Amino acid sequence: MQERFERLAERLAETNQQLSRDEARTWVELLWEDFDTTRAKAGEKYQGKDVTEQIVLRWIDQYGPRLHEFLANNPKYARMFERKNNSENK
Repeated sequence: MQERFERLAERLAETNQQLSRDEARTWVELLWEDFDTTRAKAGEKYQGKDVTEQIVLRWIDQYGPRLHEFLANNPKYARMFERKNNSENK
């Protein structure tokens, strides 16, 4: 699973050079979790990691270049990134 996250984070970091490697990894984890959670809440059958990876990859390709703008306009999420990055640096 970690390899998938690393591969996707690398893709996102290449797509959006405004994001640090840690921020790209955080985004990948959030997108992954969001997709799985949304499907589960909708009562959809889990289709596996490959399907989730393909969806996250599509989102990275489509929205990745502008994800840093989302943080600038949504302080709640910006704080999440700060907390996560601070806890990883300890």
